[in-house]
Amino acid sequence: MFGLFKTKEKKTVILAPTTGTLMPLDDVTDDVFSQKMMGDGFAVQPEDDQVIAPAGGTISTVFPTKHAIGITTSEGLDILIHMGLDTVELEGKPFSIAVSLNDHVEAGQALATMNRDQIKASGYDDTIVVIYTNMEKLKNYPTVVREHVVRGSQIGEIVYA
Repeated sequence: MFGLFKTKEKKTVILAPTTGTLMPLDDVTDDVFSQKMMGDGFAVQPEDDQVIAPAGGTISTVFPTKHAIGITTSEGLDILIHMGLDTVELEGKPFSIAVSLNDHVEAGQALATMNRDQIKASGYDDTIVVIYTNMEKLKNYPTVVREHVVRGSQIGEIVYA
């Protein structure tokens, strides 16, 4: 009978959006991300051009310049997947988007392909940043350390407030 009235914590598994080196936001060379002005999260220095959904939800934003995609989870958490640093200036050229606004996506589903060679040849950093933009929705989220990850592998779990 004890615990009958406890509500079960709501959690979402977070996946690596691509294969590469996982790192904390503190290590990102762009101050907007490293100083967590938009929220907290993690980054991946990619070894792969394929980008997948780190969590399931509804596509809430597809930037016209194709460099960033937003997902809103069923619990209302907004997750921004930002491909490259300052790549907004490339006007979408190195990106191919596989989803549309309001599409429902599952964790691990293809979101985009980015041409890393084209991004780097244009003088930009190809780091992928994943940000939880409305942190008040979260009680806990994964703390990451620098390590190699494979696209689709579990980074950790977010726990909703």
